[in-house]
Amino acid sequence: MSPARFDPSRRDFVERALAATAVALAGAPSRAAEPAPPTPRSADKVRVAVIGVNGQGGMHLGEWLANPDVEVVAISDCDPAAYQKHGKRFEKLRRAPEYVQDFRTLLERKDIDAVSIATPNHWHALMAIWAMQAGKDVYVEKPCSHNVAEGRAITTWARTLGRMCQMGVQSRSMTGTREMMEFVHSGTLGPVKAAHAICFRRRESIGLVDAPAPLPPGLDFDLWAGPAPKVVPTRKRLHYDWHWNRVTGNGDLGNQNPHELDKCRWALGKQELPKRVVSLGGRLGYVDNGDVANSQVTILQWDDALLVSDVRGLPIKTPVTFGLALRAPLDKACTIFYGTEGFVVAPDYTSAAAFDYDGHELGSWQGGGYQQHFANFVKAIRSRDRADLHLDIEDGHLSSALAHLGNVSWALGEAVPLGTRPNLAAADPHVAASLDTFEAYVRDNGVDLATTTLALGRELTIDPVTETSTDAEANQLFTREYRKGFELPRA
Repeated sequence: MSPARFDPSRRDFVERALAATAVALAGAPSRAAEPAPPTPRSADKVRVAVIGVNGQGGMHLGEWLANPDVEVVAISDCDPAAYQKHGKRFEKLRRAPEYVQDFRTLLERKDIDAVSIATPNHWHALMAIWAMQAGKDVYVEKPCSHNVAEGRAITTWARTLGRMCQMGVQSRSMTGTREMMEFVHSGTLGPVKAAHAICFRRRESIGLVDAPAPLPPGLDFDLWAGPAPKVVPTRKRLHYDWHWNRVTGNGDLGNQNPHELDKCRWALGKQELPKRVVSLGGRLGYVDNGDVANSQVTILQWDDALLVSDVRGLPIKTPVTFGLALRAPLDKACTIFYGTEGFVVAPDYTSAAAFDYDGHELGSWQGGGYQQHFANFVKAIRSRDRADLHLDIEDGHLSSALAHLGNVSWALGEAVPLGTRPNLAAADPHVAASLDTFEAYVRDNGVDLATTTLALGRELTIDPVTETSTDAEANQLFTREYRKGFELPRA
């Protein structure tokens, strides 16, 4: 007999947890007192269910299977083929993980301690909250949310229920990255007030069709859609290309760039949203069924710090160095942190090097693997101390929200000719360098702006306390409409 289906409308256990703490998530987020955490687990294996294994979830599965402190009890995916393709991984196991198509049947099971989520972005927050309400700890892929309000909702529920919730930006746990960040915060570079989150990743067009995507045999599309409208998207394939439609994804600003945005915010030491944001870009160079930008410069400004996000999905044909003494031109995802006495370049998740502005090396760091981030989550599950998490969900929310802010600005923008620039931080040399090379990049790729539109987004003013904008239209995009039965629980 299969386990009873989890009913997200049930609130008996939530009401008990809320008896000691009243939390409101309407306008201003609350930082209410936290309940006493559950008793730490014994040395028994942590029992994990992996949800979503068609893409990044395959990596999750491999890391959990390689962890001697973990038992993978179950795997859930609305597409049975996603589970089947991992069959060889289970041949040497004493017991293969159980396949469950509907993850909701897992939530009230007592043999599962934690869930690991790698579904499309539109499911991350709702799934994480339901799991925490059911007493599970949660490891959730980046971005942890599909919009700004969802990230605060996950954080509030994690605090209210005393659950461990970690976002999957694995560089947070890499030895080389952590040592580099200690150097950044040591003061050797002087005050670090500017950072560059760079995502130069070639992304091919998803093609242009006028028919709904074919659904894989056996897929539960109602479950795949979840909180999104139950409408099969018009595109060539259902899987993966959800990244490039805003109803389910967030473009590369919310796909790859959260890795870089998180490191930049960490380097700048910012534990709140910026006060101003503007984004310039477009889905440039091809006409297809995608509706999010593939090329986008976003400027995020605090009172005393600046973060420039630079996403480019077409080929990089002219070397980009931003005028720095780099070992090699920038041609992939990386980060740069600027101090008054020098800068750090982190070209990947595990390594970095520091230089003064004459090009002399000040230090270098490397080392680490994905397993460290997963092991860190297990450590926190055992200790019941969220301070042990290298990327607690509130940090995950703040870093994810940086991408969402840029996308909201861009979505409210208007078409402009090449050469049009935002007013925000216009005189800053880091902003100017990104925009100079961005314009050259558009010309290098022969982009016809009469066919694919370049849009200058609306400059938004943000209240970091309420995590809302002074712009009413923007606030509407800080959340979404949820399909009946898949509403986001408001704590």
